[in-house]
Amino acid sequence: MKPQNTLLSGIGTTVFTVMSALAQKHGAINLGQGFPDHDGPEDVVRAAADALLDGRNQYPPMPGVPELRRAVAHHNRRFYGIEADPDAEVVVTSGATEAVTACLMAVLDPGDECALIEPLYDTYLPVVKLLGAVPKLVRLQPPKWELPRAELAAAFGPRTKAVLLNSPMNPTGKVFTAAELAFLADLVARHDCYAVCDEVYEHLTFDGWRHIPLMTLPGMRERCMRIGSAGKTFSLTGWKVGYVTCDRSLAPNVAKAHQNLTFTTPPNLQRGVAVGLMKDDAYFAGISEALGAKRDLLAAGLAELGFGVLPTQGSYFVTADFRPIGFTGDDVAFCRALTEEAGVTAIPVTAFYADPATAPNHYARFAFCKGDEVLRAALGRMRGWIEARRSGRMLTAAAG
Repeated sequence: MKPQNTLLSGIGTTVFTVMSALAQKHGAINLGQGFPDHDGPEDVVRAAADALLDGRNQYPPMPGVPELRRAVAHHNRRFYGIEADPDAEVVVTSGATEAVTACLMAVLDPGDECALIEPLYDTYLPVVKLLGAVPKLVRLQPPKWELPRAELAAAFGPRTKAVLLNSPMNPTGKVFTAAELAFLADLVARHDCYAVCDEVYEHLTFDGWRHIPLMTLPGMRERCMRIGSAGKTFSLTGWKVGYVTCDRSLAPNVAKAHQNLTFTTPPNLQRGVAVGLMKDDAYFAGISEALGAKRDLLAAGLAELGFGVLPTQGSYFVTADFRPIGFTGDDVAFCRALTEEAGVTAIPVTAFYADPATAPNHYARFAFCKGDEVLRAALGRMRGWIEARRSGRMLTAAAG
């Protein structure tokens, strides 16, 4: 038979699926995949449940139900002072991953160049390549993950059509500074290109850090496609409801891409999310505070066990260097051993690089969007595992 798509055939199963399956096999506590272990706000869930029974279960408007588009526009104005026309500048998608794909499809032609910042979420690179565009990779370095300005500037050129920015950033937990964003905005303007802004962790920032949308910087309003996620903001990752805010000159192409990917998103879930986005300020401040406490619990526990814990300014994740505990293998071997022997699952950070062979291979990413008792149990299992390894004993995954 003739070969199938070469690019897709060469891509392995996503690391999140692989590690989650390994966690299930060994009865491990899964701190790998970034999903909370509790449902979102009761009123948001109730609104979606009620909407199933209100007789509006046929195709909703392709760009999103009016209630949600209005709520997204209100949210932009309320938190960032961004004025957006809900009827012409908001597109609802089936999750933020689809939103990223739709935005890239909206502007990239084969042969165009797209700047990407590593480490990066694992769907970015395949989508750019599937569109026939050329990725230009710029690598941040641990532990501070500062933006390398000379390298970023060198990644822009006459063929640059877009840059993909993720802030707050997965997996690093980095929140890009105002100065870094200003430097990036200058490059975007000078090279007359677009910015796809994955901002799904916008409300999940800590220690006084605040998310700044690139769209709010001078000259960026018409060039940015800003992506939000109900899954992250309301702890409802399975709903897969995302939303794009962009200029009216960009929205038609984003909508056409969405039309050809999924066409619509379940209307009852959209209506539930509309209720969520209109919640009071206390809710949005509360999710940041609650997650910050979980980050502190896990980070302090890992540090006490001997890990080198990197700063986390936002997102669901803590990155830790496992060399100080005496593990001499690479990150893939560490995460496999941790799952099989300790009963705790993390994600190897090399999975977030285009070329894992040249990436730092001594870091693991741990998700802290779990119950406190789950986090404490995971730390307890890891403590027992580390002690057992140091004493030359093996520990089964069921221990702890």
